[in-house]
Amino acid sequence: MSQSNVSESRIAANPRRWWALAATSTTVLVIGLDTTILNVALPDIAVSLHATGAQLQWFADSYLLALGALLLPAGVLGDRYGRKRSTVVGLVLFFLGSLWCALSTSAESLIAARTLLGVGAAVLIPLAMSSVVVLFEAEERTRAIATLGISTMVGLPLGPIVAGVLLQHFWWGSVFVVNLPVIALALVAVLLFLPETVGTRGRRLDLVGILLTSVGMLAATYGVIEGPERGWTDPLVLAGLVGGAAAFGAFVWWQRRDRGVEPVVDPALWRQPAFRWGALTAAVASLAFFGAMFVVPQYLRGVLGEDALGTGVRSVPMVLGLFVGLRLTMLLLPRFGARVLGVCGFVVGALGFLLGTRVGVDSGYGLTAAWTVLVGAGVGAALFCGQNGALAALPRERAAAGSALVQVLRQIGSVAGIAVLGALLSAAYRAGLPTGLPAELADTLGRNVATGMAVAAQSGSVSLEYAVRSAFVGGLTATMWVSSAICLLGAAMVARYLPDNRAVAAESGDAVDVSARDRG
Repeated sequence: MSQSNVSESRIAANPRRWWALAATSTTVLVIGLDTTILNVALPDIAVSLHATGAQLQWFADSYLLALGALLLPAGVLGDRYGRKRSTVVGLVLFFLGSLWCALSTSAESLIAARTLLGVGAAVLIPLAMSSVVVLFEAEERTRAIATLGISTMVGLPLGPIVAGVLLQHFWWGSVFVVNLPVIALALVAVLLFLPETVGTRGRRLDLVGILLTSVGMLAATYGVIEGPERGWTDPLVLAGLVGGAAAFGAFVWWQRRDRGVEPVVDPALWRQPAFRWGALTAAVASLAFFGAMFVVPQYLRGVLGEDALGTGVRSVPMVLGLFVGLRLTMLLLPRFGARVLGVCGFVVGALGFLLGTRVGVDSGYGLTAAWTVLVGAGVGAALFCGQNGALAALPRERAAAGSALVQVLRQIGSVAGIAVLGALLSAAYRAGLPTGLPAELADTLGRNVATGMAVAAQSGSVSLEYAVRSAFVGGLTATMWVSSAICLLGAAMVARYLPDNRAVAAESGDAVDVSARDRG
């Protein structure tokens, strides 16, 4: 047995590996929480920092742009220079970014601090996933992946709940201060329990490939984020989308040439069906799930009249469904395989979205709880099957870079889901508003359902309030139909291309052999 294989076996047999997983799970929990916690605090931040509407948008966008641009490079650097060392750097950056956010006294300062948070998250996310590949053997890896997945998703509805409680008693900066003790605890746990692992360093770092992927993700993410707000024909939006596509095209051309450097994306890895289709399955599932996560809070607040805390609490059924879907899939995977369970998951998600088309202005919360549970369980199962298959195909030497690629595709799916389904929701909502209104009033009502309900309430017109709610429900119905179609397309893709768990295990061994031959 080679020295590297002995070392890997010792790492995977480390009895402290579950403590190390707990540390990384805590990290991704905070990242998930930070994804949604800002939205609740925006009104308070706008008043305190005298922020404009464009600055409010950039509080969120600066984080997403940094995250999207640096995910893949961070994974490559983590493999090369040490995953524990890189995780510590990411935690320190996230800690400093959270502290800077809390202490910001201007909108420009908060935008810069949110960018630093995005950099920290970009480092931490792929390294958290790579720890599963490095620390756990195949028989335990499924459980570890489920643990990380649940930790990520639980933070999303917890954000509004935590923010609502904090803002009732403290200033807006407290929503960032809450990160500090958790990150400090995770940092101590990583230093104590996470072993240092390093990938191969046989060839030079591909700086050109890293630059092209960063520019491509930055430009494409900007275009997708700004498209619904500026319009898809806006010059800046088109420049972002076209520039991103051009950068990705140049990256593919560059990667196909053997220039004596370590490739950012290992072609041998991408050629494996288990990794390729697993990653794409996870991306499609993320598109459907995050599109729903974007729509549901607006329905709860705008149509049902819930406050921020109530919205967070009533978003919990989707995460509970996700937990059930992950748990059942983990138990059934050895018997039925990833293909069967992935198809079933997407079909259940499609049925959940179809049930969501039955939601009306007066249908109440019960129906929403039912369809969100189904969506969470179904899409969560499909997401787990895809991500588990992709990570199982990774050799330990490329764990962080491979995990980063999976997360990049999931990030693209998430942002696309929010942008595309959000644009559809907005268009259908505006089309459903009453005609014949004064131009200024129609423009104000059409901004979003929250603004529309506020204006309608100020007017004292009950019929106008009902019309705004009905228009939003019409937009919600349109997004439910499209989301259901996305799930059915995902089911067809999984049925045709995704290998089952036995194929994944076999190809995982092939991946290690390929990597070993490359080292030789």
